[in-house]
Amino acid sequence: QVQLVESGGGLVQAGGSLRLSCAASGRTFSNYAMGWFRQAPGKEREFVAAINHSGGATYYADSVKGRFTISRDNAKNTVYLQMNSLKPEDTAIHYCAASPLVAGSRSTADYVYWGQGTQVTVSS
Repeated sequence: QVQLVESGGGLVQAGGSLRLSCAASGRTFSNYAMGWFRQAPGKEREFVAAINHSGGATYYADSVKGRFTISRDNAKNTVYLQMNSLKPEDTAIHYCAASPLVAGSRSTADYVYWGQGTQVTVSS
């Protein structure tokens, strides 16, 4: 089992920045590729960003490319999502997730463990 706990969400004006953190506990963190997803009210959960086991490869949705940066610190068992130039359409609950097999997957089905989510609200 891997437990994931997100933090860092909040209310920010358009153009602002937030940094989300996801702290993992349980099994060896570096054995898992990690991803961030988000879900807005009435919409399906969608891929945001992913990072491989070592942190050497990153993947982004087109909607956040150039604005968001995913990173991880395996010594701290934590994955981060730096979000800059936020837009109202980024408003959603943001979730981190862990995959034991596939690095860079955009499918929720490839992720086994999920956090409880943290709310990000961007006002216009």
